[in-house]
Amino acid sequence: MKTLNKAAQANLTPEQTLQLLKQGNNRFVDNLKIDRNHLQQVNETSDGQWPMAAIVSCMDSRTSAELIFDQGLGDIFSIRLAGAVISDNVLGSLEYACKVAGSKFIVVLGHTKCGAIKGACDHVEMGNLTGLLNKITPAVYAERTIRENRNSHNHAFVDAVTKLHTERSVQAVLEQSMILREMILNGEVGIIGALYDVETGIVTFLDHTQVLGANSLYEQELLAVS
Repeated sequence: MKTLNKAAQANLTPEQTLQLLKQGNNRFVDNLKIDRNHLQQVNETSDGQWPMAAIVSCMDSRTSAELIFDQGLGDIFSIRLAGAVISDNVLGSLEYACKVAGSKFIVVLGHTKCGAIKGACDHVEMGNLTGLLNKITPAVYAERTIRENRNSHNHAFVDAVTKLHTERSVQAVLEQSMILREMILNGEVGIIGALYDVETGIVTFLDHTQVLGANSLYEQELLAVS
């Protein structure tokens, strides 16, 4: 597969970019990863980079976005921190990725068995980690489908909180970045939430969170309460 260049990136639509990511995960799961010449890609990206997408994912050692989506050097921006929380630094990075560097899609990627989510479920407090987990805590309280054993030992509760946190993170990007919201509303960039299963390698895309253009149901709902 050819290394992305400026022309190839410019010709991609957000819809095509999402399909490329989905196809990449399918290859990863089927163990049919593309055989890339990484040294060649180093040379081909030495003068610039034109990634097609930006992935916000957890720092978990099992969730490397390049591997999960079977992408090469220069194909994606990978923004990683515990819990895949949305912060000012993450928003700034996403704004750079899309507005400056031309990326066409944003994926907010949560995952099963997430240590940060478990910590928030157990109300852990520890140094600087406390502030990070506080960004997940609203999803813990907002999750109302499970009433008993609301802690890290209940895997169903952890998964439910992870899904809700991912959904809320997509909305946070739209609410907290006027730059990204305008690009998404105009159809220049798309965004979606997704969940990675650390047992199977499968990424499940949360289609109801996808936003691309003003006709998106999710975008209409957001505008209605703005």
